[in-house]
Amino acid sequence: MSVAAVREYLKQFHKENEVLEFDSSSATVELAAQALHVLPARISKTLSFRTEGGCMLILMAGDARIDNKKFKEKFGMKARMLTPEEALSFTGHAVGGVCPFAIPAGILVYLDISMQRFSTVFPACGSGNSAIELTCDELFTCSAALEWIDVCKDWQNDSEDQ
Repeated sequence: MSVAAVREYLKQFHKENEVLEFDSSSATVELAAQALHVLPARISKTLSFRTEGGCMLILMAGDARIDNKKFKEKFGMKARMLTPEEALSFTGHAVGGVCPFAIPAGILVYLDISMQRFSTVFPACGSGNSAIELTCDELFTCSAALEWIDVCKDWQNDSEDQ
């Protein structure tokens, strides 16, 4: 997949022209925050996990980490991240650009509540130098997320919105 595929996917939401592309890498939370001039916490990172039949994506705030106990309570299994090769194979996006847009059918998408403290967040758009600014409601809709979940730790529940 590519930014072009994500733009095409986002047309159905009239968001295709809102995709941002950078001359420098935005493949990590820190690099994306620098490129966008925002707090790292506002970067919506997408982690891919193995499931019995394939994979699931969980989007979370840039300062959040998976809480293994919460994950196991929610999903009934241990959190096992995909390798970079598996992530590309399952999602069509390379690590650094993995996003919930323009992905194959059957991939489950969840959003962690760690992002809800911000009016907007910035997920990647299929490459290591792209992003889009979306409200949490827009992200829920555009990602076809199943639900908001609470499986993260190490984030502060404050409303600093920069």
